[in-house]
Amino acid sequence: MKRRNHEERHLLRGHPQRGGRPIKMWTKGVPVDEAAKQQLANTAKLPFIYKHLAVMPDVHLGKGSTIGSVIPTTGAVIPAAVGVDIGCGMMAAKTTLTAKDLPDNLSKLRSAIEQAIPHGMSPKTRSFKGPDKGSWNKAPSAVDAGWMKLKDEFDEIVRKRPNLRNTNNYKHLGTLGSGNHFVEVCLDEEGFVWLMLHSGSRGVGNAIGTQFIELAKQDMRKHQVNLPDQDLAYLSEGTQHFDDYIQAVGWAQKFARINREVMMQNLIAALRTVITKPFETHVEAVNCHHNYVQKEQHFGRDVLVTRKGAVSARAGELGIIPGSMGAKSFIVRGKGNPESFNSCSHGAGRLMSRTEAKRRFTIDDHVGATRGVECRKDAGVIDEIPMAYKDIDAVMNAQQELVEVVHTLKQVVCVKG
Repeated sequence: MKRRNHEERHLLRGHPQRGGRPIKMWTKGVPVDEAAKQQLANTAKLPFIYKHLAVMPDVHLGKGSTIGSVIPTTGAVIPAAVGVDIGCGMMAAKTTLTAKDLPDNLSKLRSAIEQAIPHGMSPKTRSFKGPDKGSWNKAPSAVDAGWMKLKDEFDEIVRKRPNLRNTNNYKHLGTLGSGNHFVEVCLDEEGFVWLMLHSGSRGVGNAIGTQFIELAKQDMRKHQVNLPDQDLAYLSEGTQHFDDYIQAVGWAQKFARINREVMMQNLIAALRTVITKPFETHVEAVNCHHNYVQKEQHFGRDVLVTRKGAVSARAGELGIIPGSMGAKSFIVRGKGNPESFNSCSHGAGRLMSRTEAKRRFTIDDHVGATRGVECRKDAGVIDEIPMAYKDIDAVMNAQQELVEVVHTLKQVVCVKG
């Protein structure tokens, strides 16, 4: 216990460096707002940043840390940098189907997907007392099988953090959520059908992230640490909070990966109810996080790498960079650029806030921007209109040093919560 307290005092009393670490950006030809630049500068001042920050072309303002940033650290971790959608990421699988195998009425396919995968979120009002529409009432067998891979470690975490028991965990496994999460049916450049989806650790990940962000802030207040932004509160290696967080965040990342696998199983099953022709899936498949932290070796040293809206792009590694509704998406192969800590962007990146998008655009704008895509065309998804995001072609052009394009996908069906 004495060792723990000594290390806690040593790290927690460290103060941000005046100049901070360098910031290396892959943003040529892509707009970067001033607020995001300031946020990056704040993060770079922390005393445990290793080498430099790496900034992807989809960079934009986030809570605490900037979305589209890669944050390598030694001796500490920033829970708000990982965020509350722990393990959020993408999964894509190529099928042996082609465009001519899809039904003429794509709304039937969209409806089958919506019935197979819970999506959306019930209103957060005191008067609402029904079940969460984004969770299972009766979960299928794939959920049970996935939960068995998670249950024992979750029970161990709950013994330390009992309030995590009362979260949507089992009932959210294999569900989509809302916001920018989606399920899509896409066509590649040769006309093959791909299945793609985007989700994370759902309610339980949110609870874990929220709890440890608050614990980090409490540690900062307790030890009177001066920070440029309170959302940069961190947990120091060698403390109980750090150890508990690393275990919990690792579990939430595992939950997120299995969540996508279960959704993919149910998506494939839904497809088979509409398309009677036999087909194979996972001809090529990718399942990658873009909000997570893990230990990696860079420049000859073990470091914790937090990717907040960034994808691992080691040499030869496949990843997914989605566009927005109505825009292209890409299956990419990493080039293993060491200066980016082997990373690439996680999407196009928002150009404006959700509030601004709703203020600026109309339903007619959204209908026009998503022409040719079977998707929602109502006011509830205007904040996801393609014009609210950066130009995906410019984003891809800015990161030619980081990845090469393997497949270009265009969605024909998109399901959002």
